[in-house]
Amino acid sequence: MKYEMQEMPKTGDTVVVGMSGGVDSTLTALLLLQRGCKVIGATMSLWDGSLPEIHTGTKTREACFGPGEEENIEECKRFCEAHGIEYHVIDVKETYKNEILEYFKNEYRNGRTPNPCIRCNMLIKFGALLAGIEKLGIKYDYFCTGHYAKIVRPETGVFGSDKRPCMIAGAEDVSKDQTYFLYRVPSETLEKVRFPLAAMKKADVFALAKEAGLEAANREESQDFIGEEYFDVLFADKPSVPGDIIDLDGHVLGKHRGIEHYTVGQRRGLGVAVNYPVYVHSIDAKNNLVVLAPNEALNSNALIADDFVWPAGVEPSEPIDVMVKIRLASKPAAAHIERYTCDAEEAAKYRGQPWKITFAEPQRAVAPGQSAVLYKDGVIVGGGVIYKAFTV
Repeated sequence: MKYEMQEMPKTGDTVVVGMSGGVDSTLTALLLLQRGCKVIGATMSLWDGSLPEIHTGTKTREACFGPGEEENIEECKRFCEAHGIEYHVIDVKETYKNEILEYFKNEYRNGRTPNPCIRCNMLIKFGALLAGIEKLGIKYDYFCTGHYAKIVRPETGVFGSDKRPCMIAGAEDVSKDQTYFLYRVPSETLEKVRFPLAAMKKADVFALAKEAGLEAANREESQDFIGEEYFDVLFADKPSVPGDIIDLDGHVLGKHRGIEHYTVGQRRGLGVAVNYPVYVHSIDAKNNLVVLAPNEALNSNALIADDFVWPAGVEPSEPIDVMVKIRLASKPAAAHIERYTCDAEEAAKYRGQPWKITFAEPQRAVAPGQSAVLYKDGVIVGGGVIYKAFTV
Protein backbone atom coordinates (compact mmCIF):
# COMPACT_ATOMS: atom_id res chain seq x y z
CA MET A 1 0.00 0.00 0.00
CA LYS A 2 1.20 3.53 -0.75
CA TYR A 3 1.00 6.38 1.75
CA GLU A 4 1.18 10.14 1.53
CA MET A 5 2.95 12.22 4.18
CA GLN A 6 0.59 14.69 5.83
CA GLU A 7 1.44 18.37 5.53
CA MET A 8 3.05 20.20 8.43
CA PRO A 9 1.58 23.35 10.02
CA LYS A 10 2.01 26.43 7.84
CA THR A 11 2.27 30.17 8.38
CA GLY A 12 -0.75 31.48 10.26
CA ASP A 13 -1.83 28.14 11.74
CA THR A 14 -2.48 27.96 15.48
CA VAL A 15 -0.44 25.14 16.96
CA VAL A 16 -0.42 23.76 20.49
CA VAL A 17 2.93 22.21 21.38
CA GLY A 18 3.12 19.65 24.16
CA MET A 19 6.22 20.75 26.09
CA SER A 20 8.25 18.81 28.65
CA GLY A 21 11.27 21.06 28.98
CA GLY A 22 13.33 18.65 26.90
CA VAL A 23 15.25 19.54 23.77
CA ASP A 24 12.85 17.82 21.35
CA SER A 25 9.66 19.60 22.36
CA THR A 26 11.43 22.94 22.91
CA LEU A 27 12.99 22.90 19.45
CA THR A 28 9.64 21.84 17.98
CA ALA A 29 8.06 24.99 19.42
CA LEU A 30 10.90 27.16 18.10
CA LEU A 31 10.76 25.70 14.59
CA LEU A 32 7.01 26.24 14.38
CA LEU A 33 7.41 29.82 15.62
CA GLN A 34 10.05 30.44 12.94
CA ARG A 35 7.63 29.02 10.37
CA GLY A 36 5.15 31.75 11.20
CA CYS A 37 2.71 29.69 13.27
CA LYS A 38 0.91 31.01 16.33
CA VAL A 39 2.44 28.73 18.95
CA ILE A 40 0.82 27.90 22.29
CA GLY A 41 2.88 25.88 24.76
CA ALA A 42 1.23 23.36 27.09
CA THR A 43 2.70 21.13 29.78
CA MET A 44 0.84 18.39 31.60
CA SER A 45 1.28 18.46 35.39
CA LEU A 46 1.54 14.91 36.75
CA TRP A 47 3.44 15.13 40.02
CA ASP A 48 1.13 15.24 43.04
CA GLY A 49 3.75 15.03 45.79
CA SER A 50 2.27 11.75 47.02
CA LEU A 51 5.69 10.11 47.18
CA PRO A 52 8.40 11.46 49.48
CA GLU A 53 11.38 13.13 47.86
CA ILE A 54 14.34 10.76 47.80
CA HIS A 55 17.84 12.18 47.76
CA THR A 56 20.33 9.59 46.58
CA GLY A 57 23.37 11.81 46.58
CA THR A 58 23.83 11.32 42.86
CA LYS A 59 22.09 12.91 39.88
CA THR A 60 18.99 10.91 39.03
CA ARG A 61 17.77 10.24 35.50
CA GLU A 62 15.04 12.39 34.02
CA ALA A 63 11.59 10.96 34.80
CA CYS A 64 8.05 11.85 33.74
CA PHE A 65 6.66 11.38 37.26
CA GLY A 66 8.80 12.96 39.95
CA PRO A 67 9.60 16.11 41.93
CA GLY A 68 11.67 17.48 39.03
CA GLU A 69 8.46 18.52 37.28
CA GLU A 70 8.45 21.99 38.86
CA GLU A 71 11.91 22.72 37.43
CA ASN A 72 10.80 21.49 34.00
CA ILE A 73 7.76 23.78 34.06
CA GLU A 74 9.88 26.78 35.05
CA GLU A 75 12.21 26.03 32.13
CA CYS A 76 9.26 25.89 29.72
CA LYS A 77 7.95 29.19 31.12
CA ARG A 78 11.29 30.89 30.61
CA PHE A 79 11.48 29.72 27.01
CA CYS A 80 7.90 30.78 26.22
CA GLU A 81 8.30 34.18 27.87
CA ALA A 82 11.53 34.79 25.97
CA HIS A 83 9.82 34.01 22.67
CA GLY A 84 6.41 35.59 23.27
CA ILE A 85 4.60 32.25 23.38
CA GLU A 86 1.34 31.79 25.28
CA TYR A 87 1.85 29.04 27.86
CA HIS A 88 -0.42 26.85 29.97
CA VAL A 89 0.08 24.13 32.58
CA ILE A 90 -2.70 21.54 32.43
CA ASP A 91 -3.43 19.65 35.64
CA VAL A 92 -3.93 15.96 34.83
CA LYS A 93 -2.77 14.56 38.19
CA GLU A 94 -5.96 12.71 39.09
CA THR A 95 -6.35 11.08 35.70
CA TYR A 96 -2.68 10.13 35.68
CA LYS A 97 -2.90 8.57 39.13
CA ASN A 98 -5.99 6.51 38.26
CA GLU A 99 -5.11 5.52 34.70
CA ILE A 100 -1.32 5.20 34.76
CA LEU A 101 0.02 4.70 38.28
CA GLU A 102 -2.73 2.30 39.36
CA TYR A 103 -2.49 0.42 36.06
CA PHE A 104 1.29 0.15 36.48
CA LYS A 105 0.98 -1.36 39.96
CA ASN A 106 -1.92 -3.65 39.12
CA GLU A 107 -0.17 -5.11 36.08
CA TYR A 108 2.98 -5.97 38.02
CA ARG A 109 0.93 -7.42 40.86
CA ASN A 110 -0.86 -9.62 38.33
CA GLY A 111 2.41 -11.00 37.02
CA ARG A 112 2.42 -8.89 33.85
CA THR A 113 4.91 -6.34 32.50
CA PRO A 114 3.17 -2.98 31.96
CA ASN A 115 4.07 -0.31 29.44
CA PRO A 116 2.98 2.96 31.07
CA CYS A 117 4.32 5.15 28.22
CA ILE A 118 1.94 3.57 25.70
CA ARG A 119 -1.03 4.05 28.00
CA CYS A 120 0.06 7.58 28.92
CA ASN A 121 0.26 8.65 25.27
CA MET A 122 -3.25 7.35 24.60
CA LEU A 123 -4.99 8.62 27.74
CA ILE A 124 -2.92 11.55 29.00
CA LYS A 125 -0.62 13.25 26.47
CA PHE A 126 -3.03 12.83 23.55
CA GLY A 127 -6.10 12.59 25.79
CA ALA A 128 -6.44 14.48 29.08
CA LEU A 129 -3.94 17.17 28.04
CA LEU A 130 -5.91 17.98 24.88
CA ALA A 131 -9.18 17.87 26.82
CA GLY A 132 -7.70 20.43 29.23
CA ILE A 133 -6.66 22.69 26.35
CA GLU A 134 -10.14 22.55 24.85
CA LYS A 135 -11.68 23.22 28.28
CA LEU A 136 -9.76 26.51 28.31
CA GLY A 137 -11.55 27.41 25.09
CA ILE A 138 -8.38 27.26 23.01
CA LYS A 139 -8.99 26.48 19.35
CA TYR A 140 -6.08 25.08 17.37
CA ASP A 141 -5.29 23.70 13.94
CA TYR A 142 -2.66 21.20 15.07
CA PHE A 143 -1.21 19.59 18.17
CA CYS A 144 2.53 18.97 17.86
CA THR A 145 5.04 17.13 20.01
CA GLY A 146 8.73 16.29 19.77
CA HIS A 147 8.16 12.61 19.01
CA TYR A 148 10.21 10.97 16.28
CA ALA A 149 7.48 9.59 14.02
CA LYS A 150 5.51 10.50 10.88
CA ILE A 151 1.81 10.97 10.19
CA VAL A 152 0.75 9.45 6.86
CA ARG A 153 -2.49 8.63 5.06
CA PRO A 154 -3.04 5.59 2.80
CA GLU A 155 -3.84 6.35 -0.83
CA THR A 156 -6.48 3.60 -0.79
CA GLY A 157 -8.81 2.33 1.93
CA VAL A 158 -7.25 0.41 4.78
CA PHE A 159 -7.89 -3.39 4.82
CA GLY A 160 -10.19 -3.17 1.80
CA SER A 161 -12.49 -0.56 3.36
CA ASP A 162 -13.18 2.95 2.10
CA LYS A 163 -11.54 4.54 5.17
CA ARG A 164 -8.25 6.41 4.78
CA PRO A 165 -7.31 7.40 8.34
CA CYS A 166 -4.17 9.13 9.51
CA MET A 167 -1.63 6.48 10.53
CA ILE A 168 1.79 6.42 12.20
CA ALA A 169 4.96 5.65 10.27
CA GLY A 170 8.59 5.39 11.29
CA ALA A 171 10.81 8.45 11.59
CA GLU A 172 13.91 9.14 9.50
CA ASP A 173 16.12 8.63 12.55
CA VAL A 174 15.56 4.92 13.12
CA SER A 175 17.63 4.98 16.31
CA LYS A 176 15.11 7.39 17.90
CA ASP A 177 11.93 5.91 16.41
CA GLN A 178 9.07 6.25 18.93
CA THR A 179 6.21 4.76 16.94
CA TYR A 180 5.88 1.76 19.28
CA PHE A 181 4.77 4.09 22.09
CA LEU A 182 2.17 5.80 19.89
CA TYR A 183 0.24 2.90 18.41
CA ARG A 184 -2.83 3.31 20.63
CA VAL A 185 -3.43 7.00 19.87
CA PRO A 186 -6.84 6.99 18.08
CA SER A 187 -6.98 7.69 14.34
CA GLU A 188 -9.38 10.59 14.85
CA THR A 189 -6.90 12.24 17.24
CA LEU A 190 -4.06 11.79 14.75
CA GLU A 191 -5.95 13.93 12.20
CA LYS A 192 -4.74 17.06 14.02
CA VAL A 193 -1.42 15.67 15.30
CA ARG A 194 1.91 16.44 13.64
CA PHE A 195 5.51 15.59 14.51
CA PRO A 196 7.80 18.33 13.11
CA LEU A 197 10.97 16.37 13.93
CA ALA A 198 9.88 13.42 11.76
CA ALA A 199 12.48 14.03 9.07
CA MET A 200 15.31 15.10 11.39
CA LYS A 201 18.21 13.27 12.97
CA LYS A 202 18.70 13.61 16.71
CA ALA A 203 22.21 15.00 16.17
CA ASP A 204 20.74 17.76 14.00
CA VAL A 205 18.14 18.56 16.67
CA PHE A 206 20.87 19.05 19.28
CA ALA A 207 22.95 21.11 16.85
CA LEU A 208 20.04 23.45 16.08
CA ALA A 209 19.12 23.74 19.77
CA LYS A 210 22.69 24.67 20.73
CA GLU A 211 22.91 27.13 17.85
CA ALA A 212 19.72 28.78 19.11
CA GLY A 213 21.12 28.88 22.64
CA LEU A 214 18.27 26.81 24.07
CA GLU A 215 18.59 25.91 27.74
CA ALA A 216 17.07 22.53 26.90
CA ALA A 217 20.11 21.63 24.78
CA ASN A 218 22.01 21.00 28.03
CA ARG A 219 19.40 18.66 29.49
CA GLU A 220 20.08 14.98 30.07
CA GLU A 221 18.55 13.07 27.17
CA SER A 222 17.21 9.88 28.77
CA GLN A 223 13.75 9.94 30.33
CA ASP A 224 12.13 7.20 32.40
CA PHE A 225 8.53 6.74 33.46
CA ILE A 226 9.52 7.00 37.11
CA GLY A 227 12.89 7.19 38.83
CA GLU A 228 14.24 3.78 39.84
CA GLU A 229 14.65 5.06 43.40
CA TYR A 230 10.86 5.52 43.64
CA PHE A 231 9.87 2.03 42.53
CA ASP A 232 9.67 0.43 45.98
CA VAL A 233 7.98 3.53 47.43
CA LEU A 234 5.31 3.41 44.73
CA PHE A 235 4.47 -0.17 45.69
CA ALA A 236 4.50 0.52 49.43
CA ASP A 237 0.71 1.04 49.48
CA LYS A 238 0.34 -2.74 49.88
CA PRO A 239 2.66 -5.24 51.53
CA SER A 240 4.59 -7.48 49.14
CA VAL A 241 3.75 -11.18 49.39
CA PRO A 242 6.88 -13.37 49.35
CA GLY A 243 6.72 -16.75 47.62
CA ASP A 244 8.72 -19.48 45.97
CA ILE A 245 11.10 -19.21 43.06
CA ILE A 246 10.99 -22.47 41.12
CA ASP A 247 12.45 -24.04 37.99
CA LEU A 248 10.45 -25.48 35.11
CA ASP A 249 10.21 -28.84 36.91
CA GLY A 250 8.77 -27.25 40.04
CA HIS A 251 11.89 -27.52 42.19
CA VAL A 252 12.17 -24.68 44.70
CA LEU A 253 15.29 -22.60 44.07
CA GLY A 254 14.69 -19.81 46.54
CA LYS A 255 12.26 -17.16 47.72
CA HIS A 256 11.07 -14.03 45.96
CA ARG A 257 10.09 -10.81 47.72
CA GLY A 258 6.86 -10.23 45.76
CA ILE A 259 6.08 -10.89 42.10
CA GLU A 260 5.82 -7.14 41.36
CA HIS A 261 9.62 -6.98 41.55
CA TYR A 262 10.16 -9.37 38.62
CA THR A 263 9.62 -9.41 34.89
CA VAL A 264 10.04 -11.96 32.11
CA GLY A 265 13.64 -12.10 30.84
CA GLN A 266 15.14 -10.67 34.04
CA ARG A 267 18.48 -12.06 35.17
CA ARG A 268 19.82 -9.68 37.82
CA GLY A 269 18.58 -9.49 41.38
CA LEU A 270 17.04 -12.96 41.46
CA GLY A 271 18.77 -13.98 44.71
CA VAL A 272 19.22 -17.65 43.85
CA ALA A 273 22.37 -19.75 43.56
CA VAL A 274 22.43 -22.28 40.72
CA ASN A 275 25.35 -23.54 38.66
CA TYR A 276 24.04 -22.21 35.33
CA PRO A 277 22.66 -18.82 34.16
CA VAL A 278 18.92 -18.49 34.81
CA TYR A 279 16.33 -15.92 33.82
CA VAL A 280 12.70 -15.23 34.69
CA HIS A 281 10.78 -17.52 32.36
CA SER A 282 7.27 -16.70 33.58
CA ILE A 283 5.32 -15.42 36.57
CA ASP A 284 2.42 -17.39 38.04
CA ALA A 285 0.37 -14.75 39.83
CA LYS A 286 -2.36 -17.20 40.87
CA ASN A 287 0.10 -19.35 42.81
CA ASN A 288 2.52 -16.51 43.64
CA LEU A 289 5.45 -18.16 41.87
CA VAL A 290 8.41 -16.85 39.90
CA VAL A 291 9.61 -19.46 37.39
CA LEU A 292 13.25 -19.48 36.26
CA ALA A 293 14.82 -21.24 33.29
CA PRO A 294 17.96 -21.27 31.12
CA ASN A 295 18.12 -18.65 28.39
CA GLU A 296 17.18 -21.04 25.57
CA ALA A 297 13.92 -21.92 27.34
CA LEU A 298 12.74 -18.30 27.02
CA ASN A 299 12.16 -18.65 23.27
CA SER A 300 8.65 -18.95 21.83
CA ASN A 301 7.34 -18.63 18.30
CA ALA A 302 3.72 -17.64 18.91
CA LEU A 303 1.59 -15.47 21.14
CA ILE A 304 -2.01 -14.49 21.77
CA ALA A 305 -2.75 -10.79 22.11
CA ASP A 306 -6.00 -9.01 22.92
CA ASP A 307 -7.27 -5.46 23.51
CA PHE A 308 -6.45 -4.62 19.89
CA VAL A 309 -6.64 -1.24 18.20
CA TRP A 310 -6.86 -0.84 14.41
CA PRO A 311 -6.67 2.21 12.11
CA ALA A 312 -10.14 3.82 12.14
CA GLY A 313 -11.34 0.66 13.92
CA VAL A 314 -11.09 -1.40 10.71
CA GLU A 315 -9.98 -4.99 11.38
CA PRO A 316 -8.42 -7.12 8.66
CA SER A 317 -10.95 -9.56 7.27
CA GLU A 318 -8.29 -12.13 6.38
CA PRO A 319 -5.04 -13.31 8.00
CA ILE A 320 -2.12 -10.99 7.17
CA ASP A 321 1.65 -11.13 7.14
CA VAL A 322 3.29 -8.27 9.03
CA MET A 323 6.36 -7.22 10.97
CA VAL A 324 5.83 -7.24 14.75
CA LYS A 325 7.62 -5.51 17.60
CA ILE A 326 7.10 -7.14 21.01
CA ARG A 327 8.92 -4.43 22.97
CA LEU A 328 10.45 -1.05 22.24
CA ALA A 329 14.00 -2.38 22.05
CA SER A 330 13.20 -5.36 19.82
CA LYS A 331 13.61 -5.35 16.06
CA PRO A 332 10.44 -5.90 14.00
CA ALA A 333 10.10 -9.63 13.29
CA ALA A 334 8.24 -11.31 10.42
CA ALA A 335 4.97 -12.85 11.57
CA HIS A 336 1.57 -14.15 10.46
CA ILE A 337 -1.49 -12.84 12.28
CA GLU A 338 -4.96 -14.36 12.32
CA ARG A 339 -8.08 -14.26 14.44
CA TYR A 340 -7.86 -16.59 17.40
CA THR A 341 -10.92 -18.76 17.92
CA CYS A 342 -11.69 -20.48 21.21
CA ASP A 343 -14.59 -21.65 23.34
CA ALA A 344 -16.76 -19.27 25.35
CA GLU A 345 -15.02 -20.02 28.63
CA GLU A 346 -11.61 -19.07 27.26
CA ALA A 347 -12.99 -16.14 25.28
CA ALA A 348 -14.24 -14.59 28.54
CA LYS A 349 -10.58 -14.07 29.58
CA TYR A 350 -9.85 -11.70 26.70
CA ARG A 351 -10.58 -8.04 26.08
CA GLY A 352 -12.26 -8.00 22.69
CA GLN A 353 -11.28 -10.26 19.80
CA PRO A 354 -7.96 -12.05 20.48
CA TRP A 355 -5.46 -12.55 17.67
CA LYS A 356 -2.82 -15.23 17.22
CA ILE A 357 0.62 -14.11 16.07
CA THR A 358 3.00 -16.76 14.73
CA PHE A 359 6.61 -15.70 14.14
CA ALA A 360 8.88 -16.92 11.35
CA GLU A 361 11.69 -17.15 13.93
CA PRO A 362 11.44 -17.74 17.70
CA GLN A 363 11.35 -14.63 19.90
CA ARG A 364 13.03 -14.30 23.28
CA ALA A 365 11.29 -13.35 26.53
CA VAL A 366 7.84 -12.46 25.20
CA ALA A 367 6.29 -10.70 28.19
CA PRO A 368 2.53 -10.67 28.89
CA GLY A 369 1.41 -7.08 29.42
CA GLN A 370 3.75 -5.65 26.81
CA SER A 371 2.41 -4.71 23.38
CA ALA A 372 2.68 -6.47 20.05
CA VAL A 373 2.69 -3.68 17.45
CA LEU A 374 2.09 -4.57 13.80
CA TYR A 375 3.92 -2.86 10.94
CA LYS A 376 3.38 -3.10 7.18
CA ASP A 377 5.69 -1.15 4.88
CA GLY A 378 6.98 0.74 7.92
CA VAL A 379 3.49 1.90 8.95
CA ILE A 380 1.59 0.79 12.07
CA VAL A 381 -1.47 -1.19 10.98
CA GLY A 382 -2.62 -2.30 14.42
CA GLY A 383 -1.52 -3.64 17.76
CA GLY A 384 -2.63 -5.32 20.94
CA VAL A 385 -1.50 -6.36 24.41
CA ILE A 386 0.30 -9.67 24.79
CA TYR A 387 -1.76 -12.15 26.81
CA LYS A 388 0.43 -15.24 26.62
CA ALA A 389 3.32 -16.73 24.66
CA PHE A 390 3.80 -20.34 23.58
CA THR A 391 5.44 -22.55 20.98
CA VAL A 392 3.56 -24.28 18.17
